[in-house]
Amino acid sequence: MLDHRNLLVTFRDYLVAMDALHLRRFLDGFDWDLRSRELAAESIPVVRHLQPIKARDDLLAVLARHANNLHWGRTYSPADFGDHFLQNYGWVELFGSRGHFASDEMAGGFLVLGPGVDYPDHHHIAEEIYVPLTDGSFWSKDRGAFAIRKVGEVIHHPSGISHAMRTAEQPLVALYLWRGGPLSEKPKFQGDTP
Repeated sequence: MLDHRNLLVTFRDYLVAMDALHLRRFLDGFDWDLRSRELAAESIPVVRHLQPIKARDDLLAVLARHANNLHWGRTYSPADFGDHFLQNYGWVELFGSRGHFASDEMAGGFLVLGPGVDYPDHHHIAEEIYVPLTDGSFWSKDRGAFAIRKVGEVIHHPSGISHAMRTAEQPLVALYLWRGGPLSEKPKFQGDTP
């Protein structure tokens, strides 16, 4: 079994170095001394987008090095959003209820969206933080207009708030954190109740 502790430490150090109120509150009191889990490597098509990205920071570089040895997942099927979405969407939970490290308090990992993907408005009970690690993605919150977000920008989604993401020519790699709700809840979409 590969120990992904180097990736976990780099993830933690990246977050601790940031100075953002929502992020500090989110991480307050979290114990990073997490027990590792044996998860089989599981690659999915979207992982191909990590290798060509020129890493601007250690976190993205370490993720790219570990990518093929991580247990990647997808929440949806082709029936939900079609094959293009499925081939260009995926996540890896580094820690959480189903991650490489066990935590019932918070989940954290990475979302990857390939070029030309619309991740429609969705919501969930868990409060969420995203931090884009690549430029060029568009984000909407509470059904508002899409706005471009920069690398390192902290994007906070309170519990139940609708949010969406969109990519153009470049893939999106974003760090995520979930807290305060079911850590493996499937998001709900328009027409569903929060």
